[in-house]
Amino acid sequence: MQAADSLVFASYNIHKGVGADRRCDPERILMVLHEVGADVIALQEADNRFGTREAVIPPTLLAHGSPWRAVAPGVIDRARRAGSLGWHGNVILVRRDLVVTGCHAVPLPTLEPRGAVAVDLEWAGQGVRVIGMHLDLSGLRRRQQVRVACAAAGRGPRVLMGDFNEWAPRGGALQAFPGDLSVLAPGRSFPARRPLGQLDRIVASHDWVVEGMGVHHSPLAQQASDHLPVWARLRLSGKAPA
Repeated sequence: MQAADSLVFASYNIHKGVGADRRCDPERILMVLHEVGADVIALQEADNRFGTREAVIPPTLLAHGSPWRAVAPGVIDRARRAGSLGWHGNVILVRRDLVVTGCHAVPLPTLEPRGAVAVDLEWAGQGVRVIGMHLDLSGLRRRQQVRVACAAAGRGPRVLMGDFNEWAPRGGALQAFPGDLSVLAPGRSFPARRPLGQLDRIVASHDWVVEGMGVHHSPLAQQASDHLPVWARLRLSGKAPA
């Protein structure tokens, strides 16, 4: 829940809505998101992979059953169809009372269908850029993808988050983030039923103070996807707590 002086950011790979019981249940995903209660959420695998690549969470369900709206680039091609929610399965959900000033796709260098979404917010009198991404599974291009995403993030208050597919707790592609960004480790989030890896991460610029972070490990979240949601409560460093 949004506080006057901080925002809660979350990242969640929803596995196309397919849970541990092998059922696709978008309402269950939405219930988990309500449990997390974040202000800004980066979703991965938010579209089905084949056919028309329709959104896993129907737009009507999101509109009438949640406090968020989906923000994704207005791009229609093989990776972003009319019925899709995001870009290569990436979409950012934003609470409706937050002001969105821009959004664009960030193509990533890859051999796989990967990409990132950048969203600009106006909050606390400042512009904030948020990037949601799903990095290479093979690891061959992961460092390059991090560098491209960081370049797209620009300067000023920014948050990058997503499924990084990086098993190394500190090394690997995580070393590609520059020194003015802090790679947070909310905890183990994959696989959901018995988490071993910290694949899901949130990265914040030094404009932010980290007030808390963690993995949402509820019984429902264990069933809804193969990943657990991760979250971080961030406050702009120049803004005193209320």
